[in-house]
Amino acid sequence: MSNSFVEFRNVSFRYGDDQPWVLKNVSFQIQSDKWVAIIGHNGSGKSTIAKLMNGLLFPQEGEIIVNGLIINEETIWDVRKSVGMVFQNPDNQFVGTTVKDDVAFGLENRGIPREIMIRRIDESLKAVGMSEYINHEPHRLSGGQKQRVAIASVLAISPNLIILDEATAMLDPKGRFDILQVINSVRNQERLMLVTITHDLNEIGYADKVIVMNNGSVWAETTPRALFAKEKDLKQIGLDIPFVAKLAKEFIELGIPINKTPLNHDELLEELWIYHSKM
Repeated sequence: MSNSFVEFRNVSFRYGDDQPWVLKNVSFQIQSDKWVAIIGHNGSGKSTIAKLMNGLLFPQEGEIIVNGLIINEETIWDVRKSVGMVFQNPDNQFVGTTVKDDVAFGLENRGIPREIMIRRIDESLKAVGMSEYINHEPHRLSGGQKQRVAIASVLAISPNLIILDEATAMLDPKGRFDILQVINSVRNQERLMLVTITHDLNEIGYADKVIVMNNGSVWAETTPRALFAKEKDLKQIGLDIPFVAKLAKEFIELGIPINKTPLNHDELLEELWIYHSKM
């Protein structure tokens, strides 16, 4: 399609000639201005996709096209100007002695003028709610605050696409919820494309599309709502539907009509309110 920003064309990858294939003939597209969640059990190949998309790895077979460029050693630096990545452990990304220094690092590497750098640091920290911590030491922040700073560091370089590779895996449930709210808010403000890599289906409700990986292949491409209706199929590949979808199923079995599979608690409450108002 003409507005495809990322395209995998028959991509296969393995971590050595004597190793099994991690990805096998994988093809998909990610359209501009979309949020795509890539999910799967551990070892399904989803994190490898993230690293291939950012040029940290190169495929043995097939092509990966990002923003019109086929990823290879000649184009990789141009590709990375339009793709930012946030990893599972934010400590692995910190290089500065203060939050400000850390957010400035990527800008300095790109030779951004100082006046523009100062503005971008302020704007990116404000976007993730961390302005008041600008002079704090990163290692003294909480897990959720560290992840916000990691997101701000990527935002500052103004990418078209941000990849979050299991970015909430080390957080508690409240921390996960807060970071997802930040991500959704930033995406709407900046009109960014997002790719979130996760094994937790509770995190995909905001996504426009879900790519489900299983044993190195694309198992399904669908919407979150359609995926949540496939509980039995998901369990066969080691995944499970979110609690809110299970709760909706229990209500249906009790004779309370739920007209659409809810993506979150707000949608479930709306369905219950509609039912209550008709009684």
